[in-house]
Amino acid sequence: MSEVKLAIGYDEFEDGQRIETAIESLSASPEAASLSSLIIGDWGQAYENSSEEVVEALVKHSASFPALRKLFIGEMGYEECEISWITQSDLSPLLPAFPELQSLTIQGGNELSLSKLQHDKLEELIIITGGLGKAVLAQIAASELPNLRKLELYLGVEDYGFDGSLADLIPLMEPGKFPKLTYLGLKNSEIQDEIAIAVADAPILDQLDTLDLSLGTLSDEGAEVLLASERIKGLKALNLSHHYMSDEMLARWKDSGLPADVSDRQTTDDDEDWRYPSITE
Repeated sequence: MSEVKLAIGYDEFEDGQRIETAIESLSASPEAASLSSLIIGDWGQAYENSSEEVVEALVKHSASFPALRKLFIGEMGYEECEISWITQSDLSPLLPAFPELQSLTIQGGNELSLSKLQHDKLEELIIITGGLGKAVLAQIAASELPNLRKLELYLGVEDYGFDGSLADLIPLMEPGKFPKLTYLGLKNSEIQDEIAIAVADAPILDQLDTLDLSLGTLSDEGAEVLLASERIKGLKALNLSHHYMSDEMLARWKDSGLPADVSDRQTTDDDEDWRYPSITE
């Protein structure tokens, strides 16, 4: 597999370099025809400029990338741009432009839209945010992704864009919505207990190999319901890492024999018991 990352740093952007020119140059290169994985990093001061020109350039030159199977839009570290500052756009035009695409990863939820989320071959959708808006959750719930096998959503917190509730996540758990789904990640959430309680006896568990509720604020409240679930026992993997469970609850999980990752326990030092997901800003 051949992979290329394109990015425009701060100084490069100030000097007049643009991501659309980099995409055009790549499209004209000998490696374009065999490129299977493309990573788009900082497109130039992403805290002010949206990914719209990235989308337009990729769509314009899509015919030059017939082997593309993996696409990552917004891969950048905090020194380039905080996750919650990354300005995205409507990325759905990318899907018909790349009909053979199998994996789409998006980092940054600010101004993100997936207005027409339809694709026959997409197997993996990952969205990494410090706060994912309910409008995007509704678009995912309304999507047509019959071949989707992995759905991984970093939900985040209200202060950085999560304006939804458990009700916005329930449609993603409906049986038959994604008939080939085997990995469901509803993670990095400030309502991780609510999610755990809702999914613990959800019929969708019967088709999953992996349930990922990691990186959030899971406490004994949600863990108790998960531990009591018969459906959980059918999973090959349950990721609960980065949690706020007690020593007693950890011991019960370890004694259960279930394939659960309960590593990276977090603690609170204040009287108000503040709990935080792993990735916010």
